[in-house]
Amino acid sequence: MSSQRINLRGQVRAPLQVLLIGASAGGVEALLSLLEDLPPDYRLPVVCLLHQPDRNDSLLADLLQRRLKLSTKEAEDKEYLRAGMVYVAPAGYHLSIETDRSFSLSREEPRHFSRPSIDILFESAADAYGEQLAAALLTGANEDGAVGMLAIKQAGGLTLVQDPADAQVPTMPNAALALLKPDFLLSINAMRLLLAELDALLC
Repeated sequence: MSSQRINLRGQVRAPLQVLLIGASAGGVEALLSLLEDLPPDYRLPVVCLLHQPDRNDSLLADLLQRRLKLSTKEAEDKEYLRAGMVYVAPAGYHLSIETDRSFSLSREEPRHFSRPSIDILFESAADAYGEQLAAALLTGANEDGAVGMLAIKQAGGLTLVQDPADAQVPTMPNAALALLKPDFLLSINAMRLLLAELDALLC
């Protein structure tokens, strides 16, 4: 791990290697608002997990590909994360990140009635990346993601939570705030500006 440290709005942090985003109800609109302006040369891999019906005809990756400047695809089992790519968790599978920085898909039982589960993605990434991880938790109607966000915080990662007053459905951000004080509590518009700065936090 690099010993380099970067100053992000007064916080001295390790350079980042990946950005995770979790959301549920209202998440498609929030994701588009957050990611539409990122340039095609954005260097961090971005992994998006939205709660979706358990079926194999999800169009989320196609929708994002049409609207974003970055290339977008569904994450595949055993695939290694690549810089400058937006990955979408496939419907019906839990998505984890292994210590070798590859994806793993599983059909374990739902957590918080959800498969894919934000908690499972966040917890696995905390183990794989530690302080070189950033994660954002956005609008949603259940408590999935709160425990995973706490794991990221405890591992030294950068934690971003959408302000509940700005969220279409505030249950998910409120659940996170009940467990931890995030590094940044922001509206989607303010978070979009911060994501533009995260590209500098690389090894």
